[in-house]
Amino acid sequence: MIGAIVRFVVSALVLMFVSWITPGVAVNGFWGALFASVVIAGLGWLIQATLGRGASPQSRGLTGFISAAVVIFLTSALFPHWIQVTWWGALLAALVIALVDAIVPTALR
Repeated sequence: MIGAIVRFVVSALVLMFVSWITPGVAVNGFWGALFASVVIAGLGWLIQATLGRGASPQSRGLTGFISAAVVIFLTSALFPHWIQVTWWGALLAALVIALVDAIVPTALR
């Protein structure tokens, strides 16, 4: 349970960092980033369960990259008071998050 909480807090901090350096992405404070990271994780799980492992960002393929951008954009559409993202912002955010995932292994997050 503590591991999941730490993972969501770190994901929220990464999302806040992404919103700070990426044009087209705005997060409504830490709590907005935390709630958005929970929704992003849930939508990512749903897409992976529906489309298979190849659709996950961990596959590092084009499909994973596109699905990550779509999940970020869908989160913005569902909860615009937590996170606001343009299409370009979602693509850039997915790229930055992929770079952070490459630097920080998933086991540590």
